[in-house]
Amino acid sequence: MGFTDRLKKEALGLSQKAMEKLFSDDKRAGQIASVIGKVQQGKAVFDKGQVQVMHQLNFASKSDFKEIGKQLSALRRRVRDLDEKLKSV
Repeated sequence: MGFTDRLKKEALGLSQKAMEKLFSDDKRAGQIASVIGKVQQGKAVFDKGQVQVMHQLNFASKSDFKEIGKQLSALRRRVRDLDEKLKSV
């Protein structure tokens, strides 16, 4: 086992011990879960606002690119299917 592998394993073990200690108290675990939930809600609100601003400035947002990528993939599949049908005729 190389140095980096040992270092990764040791770091993983230390982080696991830290998480166990943090979540050992039910009250603290509940507070952490609550904070994580609030952060996720805040991120969702931020993302929504970011999309609105991007659209107002006539820029494509990340979700727009994802949607266009999905459409492009569907079109590529359709072209492949049509190409196969043409070859078999």
